[in-house]
Parts: sequence; structure tokens; C-alpha cells
Amino acid sequence: MNGTLEETSALLGGLVGLWDDSFKNVEIAVCPPFTSIGLAIDKLSGRGVQISVGAQNCHSETKGAFTGELSARMLAEAGCTYVILGHSERRTIFNESNEFINKKIKAALSVGLKPILCVGETHEERELAQTFEVLMHQLTEGLRGVDASQIKMITIAYEPVWAIGTGRTATTEIAQDSHSYIRSELTTLYNETIASGIPILYGGSMNATNASDLLAMQDIDGGLIGGASLDAKAFTVIIDAASKINLLF
Repeated sequence: MNGTLEETSALLGGLVGLWDDSFKNVEIAVCPPFTSIGLAIDKLSGRGVQISVGAQNCHSETKGAFTGELSARMLAEAGCTYVILGHSERRTIFNESNEFINKKIKAALSVGLKPILCVGETHEERELAQTFEVLMHQLTEGLRGVDASQIKMITIAYEPVWAIGTGRTATTEIAQDSHSYIRSELTTLYNETIASGIPILYGGSMNATNASDLLAMQDIDGGLIGGASLDAKAFTVIIDAASKINLLF
């Protein structure tokens, strides 16, 4: 919940101004608040930059008595390409279940949106050595009923909840271990060929300082950037790091 219209305009203007053609080998998306989606699409169109626009959430239903919610169809009609689903804050603050998130994923897929499914463990779960168990459950339930053709539309984002907004970051080894496990679980759910093609992003406080080291890991295909994306210069440093490794971001 950051970014007024004026702030969003200034941030995207900064990204456009700092654009480098080397960024073309990186897939980039920005997911502003709902009120700024239209502005973001207008701001990025025809500027010679390749940046998609997504939303931070959607509802599982197409329409109805869900005051304050937006449907996947509405977002697609507005011009969104991506939608973030299952973010740790939606899970913890708004008590969204894996079943509800799964319904949202199917709703997004039905209108051609590309879901970014977030998974990750809390500090308590990590201390209890439950990380892999939590990831398996979130992936299995979140992707239930998503077939092999649909999974190709989905990106997975690993969010160690204990490293979000806390200033703490998982070591590259910890991050890689979790990403590797996610890849193996996707192999179990689908197959090795499909799993190898699904982007897995790191969403635990990646920033301009640690991006290069994290992105160098075998199973870290990019980043789901939080606070560091609110500063155009810091954000482009991360994009530049990704462009040098030719990863999906």
C-alpha cells in the first residue's frame, strides 16, 4: 500500500529515464496499487521500455456482492498482465487460505492473467524445521487442479516471511535450498521439463546490495521486489544485475 498517483508517476518516470537497452533480456513487471494501474499502463506505453503492469491481488469470483474487491476480469480489461496471489501479508493479515488462493489462481488463469504465486514459511515454522513441509502444502494446495498447460502461465515467488520488511535476508545458501526444494516439488507435481521452465523468484528483501549474489544461484530466477522497488535508482540496479545474468525478473 505505497504510491499515490503522483508518487507512482514519479517512480515510473524515473524507471523510464534510467532505461538501458540491456534490460531488454529481462522480464520486468511493476504491480502498483489498484488506483495507479491505469496511470502505470499509460506512463509505460510508447516509451520504448519493456515493462509489464500487474496487480497486487484479485478476488476469486467474477462479480457479485464483494464490496471493495476487484475481479481478475476487471484487471485483465484494465490492461494487467500479471497478478500477485498468496502474498504473505494476504495470508497472515487477511487470513487467506490455500483453498481461497487456489480459486484466485484459477480465476486469473481463466482470463489470461499470469499469476505470481507466493509461498513461504514464518519465523516460527522455520525454527520448528517445517520450511519444506509448509512449502509442499502451499504448492500442492495452491496449484490443485492447475494442469500442465496452465502451469506455464504461473510464476512462483519464495517469500521467507521472517525476511520481509525486517531487514533480514536469507543467506544465498538458505535461499537456494528453498528454491531447489520448490523446483523438486514442482517436478513431483508435474515433471522435470515443466519444473525447469517455471520461474522461481526470491521475495525476501532482495535489494541493490544483495541482488547479484542471490541471482547467481542456480534455482533463483529473479526477484519479487518490495521496498527496494520504491526507489527508481535502487530498482534499476537490481534490474541491471538480472540483465547481466540473463535471468527472468
